[in-house]
Amino acid sequence: MNNWPVKLSHLFLPALFICMLMVSACENSLNDIQKIASKEENRPISRSTGVDVIYSDSAKVKAHMTAPLMIEFNDTPKPYKEMPKGVKIIFYDADLKESGNIVSDYAVQRDKENIIEFRKNVVATNAQGQIFKSEELIYDMNTKKMYSTKAVEILSPGGDVVDGVGFDSNESFYPWHIKQTTAVWHVNEKEVQ
Repeated sequence: MNNWPVKLSHLFLPALFICMLMVSACENSLNDIQKIASKEENRPISRSTGVDVIYSDSAKVKAHMTAPLMIEFNDTPKPYKEMPKGVKIIFYDADLKESGNIVSDYAVQRDKENIIEFRKNVVATNAQGQIFKSEELIYDMNTKKMYSTKAVEILSPGGDVVDGVGFDSNESFYPWHIKQTTAVWHVNEKEVQ
C-alpha cells in the first residue's frame, strides 16, 4: 500500500515537467510567429511578368510603359512597385508622336509620392535626338518634371557633349538645364567665317 503514493508522485512530477515544456514551447512559437509576421510586412503582394501599361489623360495616350517584371508592395505605409529587371517608357505628344523615352536597368514607382525613380544605366532620348545618360533620373508625375542629382551626360546628334552634376527638365526632355556644366561643342568653321 505504501508504493501507491510513490507511484502517483512518480507519474505526477514527469507529467508536470512535460506540461511546463509544452507551455514554454508554445510561448517560443508565438514569439517566432510575431517575428515572422513582422518580416512578412515588406513581402511582395503580387508579381507581374510581361508588364505593358498605357497611361492616358482625358482619353489621350500620354505614355507607354513596358517591363519584364513588376513586383508590388502594398502592405507598407508607402506602397510602391519595383521593376528589378528594367523598364522602358515612351512619351507621346498630342499627335501621338514619340516625344521622348526612358530606359533603365531598375526602377521604383512610389504610388503616394507619384514619382518614378529610374536607376542603373538610365538612358533617355528626346524628340530632338539628344541622349541623356546617368545613373539616376526621377520623374515627378505631379509636376511633369524630370530631375537628377547625380552626374549626367547629354549627347547631341551633331556630336556636342554636355556633362554636369544635377539635371532638370520637363517630361519631353527639352529644354533641359544642367548644373556644374562642362561641354565640348563642335563648331562648323564655315558658319563662323
